[in-house]
Amino acid sequence: MSAPTVYDVAERSGVSIATVSRVYRNPDSVRAQTRTRVLAAARELGYVPSGSARGLASRTTGVLGLCFPDYADPDAESAAALNDADDDQAVMLYSDQIIRGMERAARRHGYALLIAASLDGGPESLVAKVAGRVDGFAVLARTVPTEDLEVISRRLPVVMLAGPREIDHLDHIVVANADGQRALTRHLIEDHGLRRLAFIGGEDDSPDAVARFHGFRQACQQAGLPAPSRPELSTGTLTQAEGARAAAALLDRSEGTGVERPEAMLFVNDQMAMGALQALEQRGLRVPGDMAVTGFDGIPLSRIVRPPLTTVRQPIRQLGEQAVELLVQRLADPGRAPVSLELPVSVTRRASCGCG
Repeated sequence: MSAPTVYDVAERSGVSIATVSRVYRNPDSVRAQTRTRVLAAARELGYVPSGSARGLASRTTGVLGLCFPDYADPDAESAAALNDADDDQAVMLYSDQIIRGMERAARRHGYALLIAASLDGGPESLVAKVAGRVDGFAVLARTVPTEDLEVISRRLPVVMLAGPREIDHLDHIVVANADGQRALTRHLIEDHGLRRLAFIGGEDDSPDAVARFHGFRQACQQAGLPAPSRPELSTGTLTQAEGARAAAALLDRSEGTGVERPEAMLFVNDQMAMGALQALEQRGLRVPGDMAVTGFDGIPLSRIVRPPLTTVRQPIRQLGEQAVELLVQRLADPGRAPVSLELPVSVTRRASCGCG
């Protein structure tokens, strides 16, 4: 059976070929109702937009892809400059590290890497940029709708990075988020004697953020401390600016209500924690003397800020390298059983919690 074409999608949805093309290349130029009808027809047919139909059919592009949301943080370079970091690697964030790992492994196997990091135009546009130009690709959680991944995975190997395993037949890699946050929280409780802990999380639908909060909550329960049902605060984005705002909001809340302020702020990622360090300094509070601060990820900048940040280090580059290894294995043996890997993490103790 031949692969469905743009002509088939146009006929099924009752629109012109040009309209189908615009849905994928410039979705905002098409009415929502029409766009929905076209995408539904494409999913039913199993159509994947392709910049190179021959390459898609033969798996001979020699390229692997990576799709992820744009995690850029404009404050990262400023933080590096403030702390006299002259190493470009110091400002590498989570997605940068994954890219570095994938590039290294792809080069080793003779592949190039195609990166789609912008969600401008919607996830359908992101898929259109990548799916037809690669032999297989890795996708970070919440980047591409599950139904679209289902369609693409009929033709291309797909590896899911982070988050739950939403599609059973896809290879999947995650890190031990709950274990890491639980170990870090226990360190604060058992080794530093801290009792008033505030966890600052991310979006409610972020799988990593939810897992990390569960680890925090479990550690509190095991220590006989109050175990909140939700993070003390949650933010929309995981940037330094959001971390600074969250820290200020927690302090304002304590001052306004007379309730004792936390002894420690545990942030869901390093970028937010570094923003909090700046906010606390501006309020005249010492870290860790007046407030302990911790993060999660172990990005290079975490060891350069002042004070150096206690964090949970996850093997981010290895995440990218393993994604390539699974894609290469799947290309060599399409029928093999799907693999689900959980990579271990480790607590890195530094001065921001009172260590070092």
